Amino acid sequence: MQAGIVGYGCYIPKYRIKVEEIASVWNADAKRIKQGLLVEEKAVAGEDEDTATIAVEAAKNALKRAKIDAKLIQAIYVGSESHPYAVKPTATIVGEAIGAGNDYTAADLEFACKAGTAGMQAALGLVESGIIEYGLAIGADTAQGRPGDALEYTAASGGAAFVIGKKQVLAKVLATCSYSSDTPDFWRRPFEKYPSHGSRFTGEPAYFRHIINAAKMLCEKIGFEPNDFEHVVFHMPNGKFPLRAAKALGIEKEKLKAGFIVTKIGNTYSACSLLGFCAVLDKAKPGERIMLVSYGSGAGSDAFAFEVTELIEEKRKLAPSVEEYIQRKEYISYAHYAKMRGKIV
Repeated sequence: MQAGIVGYGCYIPKYRIKVEEIASVWNADAKRIKQGLLVEEKAVAGEDEDTATIAVEAAKNALKRAKIDAKLIQAIYVGSESHPYAVKPTATIVGEAIGAGNDYTAADLEFACKAGTAGMQAALGLVESGIIEYGLAIGADTAQGRPGDALEYTAASGGAAFVIGKKQVLAKVLATCSYSSDTPDFWRRPFEKYPSHGSRFTGEPAYFRHIINAAKMLCEKIGFEPNDFEHVVFHMPNGKFPLRAAKALGIEKEKLKAGFIVTKIGNTYSACSLLGFCAVLDKAKPGERIMLVSYGSGAGSDAFAFEVTELIEEKRKLAPSVEEYIQRKEYISYAHYAKMRGKIV
């Protein structure tokens, strides 16, 4: 492939709530929960933030690193399961906010936590085929979790955006593939506010089956072994699942370290694996190879192989890093959290 990542950007809201704070409301054992999930706290969108505002901030940062005029963007895809409108695209809100002009195709995508990587594949296809010069793919969410449900400890907010093109590439795409099936481990019916899930069913037949098979397919496609990558990012619904998937593939734990941010911000759904990828790009060296594998319930995984170029050193300095957003935080109470996320009126 000739196409790759020209610019990347992230955004994480400043508000945080600790696992202990949530557990105290439900008389739950915070220590046991933290040990089970390997999550300390999560990021929470403010009252004036939603998927659209988060996507806009991430897109602006991606454009800063891409160093191109927004009017050159000819495709905008926003992947999320918390779009602010049921009928009204988030993608056109982003286009207007960044000054993309009118010469672009736009669409909102939904495939649980892999909608953002699906957007990357769509934009990549258009760029690689020569139909457009630059595409913008975004994964952003303000994830929902029913009060008292296990999801409430991890469902978080954040966004990541990527400008895809063939010029001034900071990370080349070596290959991409997907592994999909009808595995209903997680769902939300129309007019329902909170999702339902199959509890332990979300593990073996869902997450692990798709992540592991997608990673194997990717490696077979390019003739690599899983450990041939310097960095590996898997979707992080919690801290334990990606570590277990890596072990099953024979990948050294250290290779997940740079992108392993779930302990600090929780599971940002469509942005989750993409924020981990951004964190890796913040630290990766030229020539290093990165494996990225997302996972979306319902179910599917998108896998990518990237190779970092010399331009990473120059471009990473042009916008805030993931770590800078992680460190910019303000802790809130459960009452404040419940009000901000519309759990109480």
